[in-house]
Amino acid sequence: MDTRLAKKAGSWYQAAEDDLMRDINKFLAEVPETVDDSPLPIPGARIIIAPHAGYEYSGETAAWAYSCLDLSKAKRVFILGPSHTYGLLGCAVTTFSKYATPFGDFTVDRDIVERVKEAAGMQNVPRRNDEAEHSLEMHLPLLYKRCQQTFKSPEDFPKVVPIIVGSTSRTNEKDIGRVLLSYIKDEENAFIISSDFCHWGERFDYTAYTADGDLGSLKHLQPYSSKPSGPPIYESIQLVDEAAMDAVKSGSHDAFVDNIRRTGNTVCGRHPIGIAMAALELYAEEVNDENKSRFKVVKYDRSSEVVWPDDSSVSYVSAYAVL
Repeated sequence: MDTRLAKKAGSWYQAAEDDLMRDINKFLAEVPETVDDSPLPIPGARIIIAPHAGYEYSGETAAWAYSCLDLSKAKRVFILGPSHTYGLLGCAVTTFSKYATPFGDFTVDRDIVERVKEAAGMQNVPRRNDEAEHSLEMHLPLLYKRCQQTFKSPEDFPKVVPIIVGSTSRTNEKDIGRVLLSYIKDEENAFIISSDFCHWGERFDYTAYTADGDLGSLKHLQPYSSKPSGPPIYESIQLVDEAAMDAVKSGSHDAFVDNIRRTGNTVCGRHPIGIAMAALELYAEEVNDENKSRFKVVKYDRSSEVVWPDDSSVSYVSAYAVL
């Protein structure tokens, strides 16, 4: 088969078409009619950051980003997500020709995939890892719905350019961002950057806490210790996430990389975000327009509000940038 199957259907989201559409419509109904004083979708918002957890947890947050996404001129959609299934240095591209969803298939733009692969020295994703990876798949049903809202027929839907991002350095991210710059500038391209934010808890090896609200005094709590006598843990998680979101909104790739290194925030898509920010920073130098190229955060949520050190949570963020 040359089609990547929807492996998470029936577990991470509904497998039945009607049930899945009902869930997505419910999430979209929670988004207001305007965001940042603009009707939706936001004109020119061709790049978003959105989460990739099970829809029960992150679907409502993701709906905000997808409601902002402008696909009106899109011929292809790049999807960049982190690798959860194998150790990967740099980036890798799919070898499949189609990506399945319960609604229908997306066609992979094989020509662009090969061009980007060659220009950035990317690898091929092993097919077993491609099918096991959720960071790209979780976006496809939401993207399909957004395409239905935009185009008259599935024949008119944009193709997809799936890219898995592994470990990258600051320099690597700038180099890959430079490769993507020409695609960022082309209004026929849209971009989905897949990431959850803080993964807090012993199982994520991250239990940062500050009693005084100072990120410079972060310490790590021991599991099964007593509940902190100071502010609840979830407030520290929000502080760490807000610092990361501020760095994303700054438009500075270096500021984002430095923030992650300083706080250790377990943003799983930090490298896809870093690549996007590196590309947008180059784009900003050309357009010289502060209303373009800067991410704006529109929604923040967590899977739970952590109070006890042996608890855990994952944070979700939706953002967009006008290009």
